[in-house]
Amino acid sequence: MSAVPEQYLSLNDYVALEESSGIKHEFFAGDAYAMTGGSPQHNLIAANVISSLRPQLRGKSCRIYTSDQRLYVKATGLYTYADASIVCGPAQFAEVPASTITNPVVIIEVLSPSTENYDRGKKSRQYRQIESLRAYLLIAQDSAHVELYVRQEKNRWLLIESSEQDAVVSLDAIGCTMMVKDIYEDVEFDG
Repeated sequence: MSAVPEQYLSLNDYVALEESSGIKHEFFAGDAYAMTGGSPQHNLIAANVISSLRPQLRGKSCRIYTSDQRLYVKATGLYTYADASIVCGPAQFAEVPASTITNPVVIIEVLSPSTENYDRGKKSRQYRQIESLRAYLLIAQDSAHVELYVRQEKNRWLLIESSEQDAVVSLDAIGCTMMVKDIYEDVEFDG
């Protein structure tokens, strides 16, 4: 994501920008931020996660979406794209743009050097205001390390961290599991 907003926009201007520009933008409070593509490691990790979860979701009422699926946080007005998101039951959509999902149950972000602080901070706080959200998974791309935030009673969030290859990441909200080694399959870390 670009650190500098392109210009102040109305929601309709944002929709027009998304349709005409050929690149994705995050939109918040009148500012549109161009989202850059991920590194090869980032993309491989996202692909590993999706390929691990997709077969486990067959026959369930849950569907997994790639990073091209726009999300909307009603409580804050954020329009954004996660690396992967999962919806269970019927998808609910924003009025504008109509293809924007509002009810993810799980959101997955692969941390990039340029977005890690944002994904952990402001974006995380906004995601946690989505009523349907039950789990938020952050995945490092520079080392084998995952952080799973799970919603508890009274909107408290439990953090479960793991760096061990044989550790299991349990996404109880969707009845799925992944091993850390499967998330990082074929990923080579620098240095």
